Amino acid sequence: MLDVPPPAADGRSPADILDRARQLLPLVDSLKAEGERERRAPTALIDALNRAGLFRLLQPRRYGGAECHPATFFAVQAALSAGDMSIGWLQGVMGMVAFHLALLPAQAQDDVWRHDPTALLASSYMPAGKATRVPGGFRLSGRWGFSSGADHADWFMLGAMAALEEGDTPEHVIFLVPRADVRIHDTWDTIGLRGTGSHDVSVEDGFVPAHRRHGVQERFLTGGPGRTVNLAPLYHIPLPQMLFRAISTPALGGLRGMLDAFIEHSRRRAGPNGAGPLVDPVAQLACGETAAELDEMTRTLEGNFDRMLDHARLGRDAPIADRMLYRVQATSVVERCDRLARRLFKAAGASALSVANPLGRVCADIQAARQHAANQYEIYGRTLGAQLFKLDVKDTLL
Repeated sequence: MLDVPPPAADGRSPADILDRARQLLPLVDSLKAEGERERRAPTALIDALNRAGLFRLLQPRRYGGAECHPATFFAVQAALSAGDMSIGWLQGVMGMVAFHLALLPAQAQDDVWRHDPTALLASSYMPAGKATRVPGGFRLSGRWGFSSGADHADWFMLGAMAALEEGDTPEHVIFLVPRADVRIHDTWDTIGLRGTGSHDVSVEDGFVPAHRRHGVQERFLTGGPGRTVNLAPLYHIPLPQMLFRAISTPALGGLRGMLDAFIEHSRRRAGPNGAGPLVDPVAQLACGETAAELDEMTRTLEGNFDRMLDHARLGRDAPIADRMLYRVQATSVVERCDRLARRLFKAAGASALSVANPLGRVCADIQAARQHAANQYEIYGRTLGAQLFKLDVKDTLL
């Protein structure tokens, strides 16, 4: 790390938090096949992560959360992803929804955490729903895809188009909905990230009180009303900057795990001429470049959040131009990891085709992560380029 992150608000050091995650890796490994087979994370594993506080690292300390440095949060996500990208994905994405809830009104936070501070949240931010204003709130209906961890969630954050006031133009709004109002559809059957259980969910004419919503435009302009009660600089980091990293960091961990597995596999494998990959210059180069790029991408992540926190401590957001750059750096991670993973897979030879060999699975998980809308770096690269050309860019996803 560029700088050692400070202790979390609950007093735990970054090393202690990371050690708790690493202690769970044997359990992650033992339940990996079950998650793959059942297309959802085993409940025993989710419960273990929850008992270790790993979903609560960004939760406000008012509810017993850690309020930890983002670099610590993402180090935990990467460590879990090195064991199983699906589990790292869930810890990061569901932990990030807790960060989002901290930006909503205090009453919404109390609705979720007052009686159960360990309650888990899932999400689907796509504006696939429709919300109609009624006295006291909204009636929400719709069906959403890719709600990771839906089977384990107590609450959901779901996107819809809604007019916040009578006569307003409908805009993108996120609504907080209890599990009782949500139906889960068994739709997740994929080539990668199978253990995330990212099923479709739906709501039919559910009532959402007015305080359980967060407009995307409001978030861009003010962050959210939760900042008036959650005063830590952490909550002045723009939400999209955190979200993009939660979607790309699993690939960093997965690639690290793949590199370690490749080296271990290479110690036991003989090459076509009797000499193993350990003396193969192609394999050596693939490993060296992978290690170097992993270090670079991790240091960029840490440095960007240090800079955003410097601004947050002064009560302001980082400049828009900087956030555009940070977003491209975040969203290009999975593209880079995919390229490096394919090189390692090729260098491993035909033995990598075995289902018993973890290399193919990691490649599939990274490719699945590459398909996520938040990892389409070309879109965000073009936006950054337009800004550099001094073109008029209207962009709130920062």
